[in-house]
Amino acid sequence: MECLGVSSAQNLQALSALLSTQQEDDDDDYSNAPSNARLGPGHIGPPPKKEEEVPSVYFKKNSKDIWSEEEVAESSQYDDVADPRPQPEYEIILKQSVGTEDLFLGLNGKDPSSMCCEAMLVKIKLPLTKATDVALDVKEKFLDLRTPKYKLGLHLPHPTHSAMGKAQFFSEREEMEVTLPIKRPMDILLM
Repeated sequence: MECLGVSSAQNLQALSALLSTQQEDDDDDYSNAPSNARLGPGHIGPPPKKEEEVPSVYFKKNSKDIWSEEEVAESSQYDDVADPRPQPEYEIILKQSVGTEDLFLGLNGKDPSSMCCEAMLVKIKLPLTKATDVALDVKEKFLDLRTPKYKLGLHLPHPTHSAMGKAQFFSEREEMEVTLPIKRPMDILLM
């Protein structure tokens, strides 16, 4: 009884021809990749087609789009053209409470993504500024800071519990730190 598959010499030759043709095509597609590079899930199937670039700024790829990506400013800050004060330097840091059960055992299912973060820390450098000169207003997704020398209107990357936030001014570093708890979509299930 002959087994279906790779038992006959004819089947082996057909398989060899099929694999050798496919190997030549693959070598052409990945010729610029390093020789020791591994193939991953993205290499399955035909290579992606290259789109033609259109020089028009107002070209819309999808007819249902109401604006193109080029028309939207990439910065997250709020610009007030009538206010000439400069924007201070700032940094947004996402904070996560991690214990040994998370680090070594992975019991709580936390990962390094922003969905597992509990709070957002906004560090704002305010040189030559006193704590009494700072006016701070925090909404769910917007932070507004005004001083006589600086202005900052910042759209926050995640919704926050603004009423539970804390702000602290460090005179020696001339820096303000605003800590805001993040509203996470799955927190309702935990309560």
